[in-house]
Amino acid sequence: MAETIFAKIIRREIPAKIEYEDDRCLAFHDVAPQAPVHLLVIPKEPISSLATVSDDDSPLLGHLVRVATQLAVQLDLTNGYRLVINCGPDGGQSVDHLHIHLLGGRPLGWPPG
Repeated sequence: MAETIFAKIIRREIPAKIEYEDDRCLAFHDVAPQAPVHLLVIPKEPISSLATVSDDDSPLLGHLVRVATQLAVQLDLTNGYRLVINCGPDGGQSVDHLHIHLLGGRPLGWPPG
């Protein structure tokens, strides 16, 4: 997998407003938010895309979703939120590192923004 901005954030080479971190993932605020709350939840393991995951990645994917839902509770998104995973350039994925967008804080239409 090619070097990405997310790998640099994980290594603290690029600053980010980190909301959560554990041994498997990192969650931080998007620099170009599409909603009042817009976090990215990323695995520390470099997975390029949802299209490249295997059965072995299932526990990590479940962990990412669980972290995103826990953050939604902590951030008081009681009226709801959206989790989005873009896949491939035609699907809107701009960084080749799997990531979940947590969006909330206002009614969300499609596309977000």
